[in-house]
Amino acid sequence: MTQVVMTADEERLAHEVGRRRTFAIISHPDAGKTTLTEKILLYVGAIEQAGSVRARRNQRQAVSDWMSIEQERGISITSSAIQFEYQGRLCNLLDTPGHEDFSEDTYRTLMAVDSAIMVLDSAKGIEAQTRKLFEVCRRQNLPILTFINKLDHPGRDPLELLDEIERVLEIEPAPMNWPIGSGPDFQGVYDLERQQVMRFERTAHGRHRAPVTIAGIEDPVMAQMLGERAHGQLCEEAELLAAAGATFDVDSFRAGDLTPVYFGSALNNFGVERFLDALVALAPSPQPRQSNHGPISPTQAEFSGFVFKIQANMDPKHRDRMAFMRICSGRFEKDMSVLHPRLGRSVRMSRPHRLFAADRETVEEAYPGDVIGLSNPGLFNIGDTVCTGKAILFPPIPPFQPELFGVLRNLKLDKYKQFNKGVEQLQEEGVVQIFYDIDSFRREPIVAAVGQLQFDVVVARLAAEYNVETTVQPSEYTVARWVVGSEKAIEEATWSSQSRRVRDREGRLVALFTSVWQLNYYVERNPDLKFLEIGELALASTI
Repeated sequence: MTQVVMTADEERLAHEVGRRRTFAIISHPDAGKTTLTEKILLYVGAIEQAGSVRARRNQRQAVSDWMSIEQERGISITSSAIQFEYQGRLCNLLDTPGHEDFSEDTYRTLMAVDSAIMVLDSAKGIEAQTRKLFEVCRRQNLPILTFINKLDHPGRDPLELLDEIERVLEIEPAPMNWPIGSGPDFQGVYDLERQQVMRFERTAHGRHRAPVTIAGIEDPVMAQMLGERAHGQLCEEAELLAAAGATFDVDSFRAGDLTPVYFGSALNNFGVERFLDALVALAPSPQPRQSNHGPISPTQAEFSGFVFKIQANMDPKHRDRMAFMRICSGRFEKDMSVLHPRLGRSVRMSRPHRLFAADRETVEEAYPGDVIGLSNPGLFNIGDTVCTGKAILFPPIPPFQPELFGVLRNLKLDKYKQFNKGVEQLQEEGVVQIFYDIDSFRREPIVAAVGQLQFDVVVARLAAEYNVETTVQPSEYTVARWVVGSEKAIEEATWSSQSRRVRDREGRLVALFTSVWQLNYYVERNPDLKFLEIGELALASTI
């Protein structure tokens, strides 16, 4: 049998790919996603002390929330890319928006990772947004680790939570540790694999690593520290789990059929370090990516990557635009030239950055799994592929179907240029979709979104970043369809005053309707036209 000998460059690429872990954190709002993100950064030494999401005036703001509206409301509404090293692994943590109105941004981020952490509130279990994002992970075949949070608050029985995971999400839960007490009596966790009791001590506001005492379950010192009642209950539950609990299997986990479950309290740092150890040990390294030429292996020599996010004004002093790119194969080098298939030309990858929330540093090289920021002078759109060698395309990232509509009004007419610039950049980021009326002389943008909070962000960012005062006037329209057909069929179509013809950023014809009934009426009256949702339009364009 012929032995394949790797070159030094091939060995280095394989080594760098093997040590990378790229993952996102998903949850329902207020389950503790941002808090867990900060505590992971605390334990890897990326920050010296963790801030509170709902910060007191003398506390720090959450590191991953860099936008002022995020800090004011205590929520994440943008994705942050944060890289850190831990136990010889280079981890790329993509923090995602927790609010359901920004599930589209979360969806884009999940396209760029190889695994995910699902955070559940121990009192509420699986909530609507959690279930929705879990289904996105399932469609992407992402392995999921589960962290059941807030054990320091009164919550549901752990066995009940495991049953809900299996019943609602149809995935087998394998408990990896077990809580000792709950609410104010929560003392720590029992590591089922190592058969060790980990008793934690609280620190002031959870800012620092929690001191922990580790011992066997039969150790008399531990029995004394836990108390007779808590120790007795733990022994009974450990015996029950040993007999009936699901056994962890790494192949089932990687296939998405099983999720390892960890209990803890991110706020008090209980169980965070052992969970982090498991994350870097179990999460897969970068995986092959499907393209129009088949799967692209991360260890192939030719470079490839795709843009999953664009963000403007992360540095308010420079009015910049940053394109977030996930590297899929090969080795990235600063100033390298790559093919941009959508533009059909070569572009130079200048000024690449590694990001830590709003902070950045220049990147000289990067490898598959890494996320880099590229200064974007209008070159990149969300979903763009870049590569070397033969032209390839990764699957597009279509926007979500809008559900809310409104007219964006500029209240400062002397800020006309700033208003237009801000609208253009927010549209490029995908914060909202923008339409312009075909039949009206007034060129006021019609903003379309999935949720109301997106409108609030548009108004807040135009004020903070462009000094433009605006308001969104709610619209009567509730349904949008992209109109496809011959020029003749479009010209001969009849429209009433109850519908509205607009064009999107790409100049495509879109019809707005006040109800599904009205849409169906127009579908019947215009059999030669197709009325497509945005996802159907994106699919049709790739066939």
